[in-house]
Amino acid sequence: MAKARIRKNDVVLVVAGASRGVRGRVLQVDPQKNRVLVEGANMIKRHTKPNPQRNIQGGIVQREGMIHLSNVMPIDPESNKPTRIGTKVLQDGKKVRVARRSGAMLDK
Repeated sequence: MAKARIRKNDVVLVVAGASRGVRGRVLQVDPQKNRVLVEGANMIKRHTKPNPQRNIQGGIVQREGMIHLSNVMPIDPESNKPTRIGTKVLQDGKKVRVARRSGAMLDK
């Protein structure tokens, strides 16, 4: 199992699957299953029963479904295009993620 280089709140592009071409923010990462939840991508319909105790109305609810990590690519902050991710060690010894396309840092 490879380490997930994509983190929560990264902006990614879906490169494969039914939602190909969708850009969105990563809402959740599941490193054990190598899956991510991307805002506005892989929309699924969930039929829910009403539950007055939990204040759930019920009906057909649309929400995002998980996507495999291999089907998304992070967006380079400089060129605004998809890129691969590398790592770089700074002078103070801190390890940061960098975009391979431009060399820009992805971590703040």
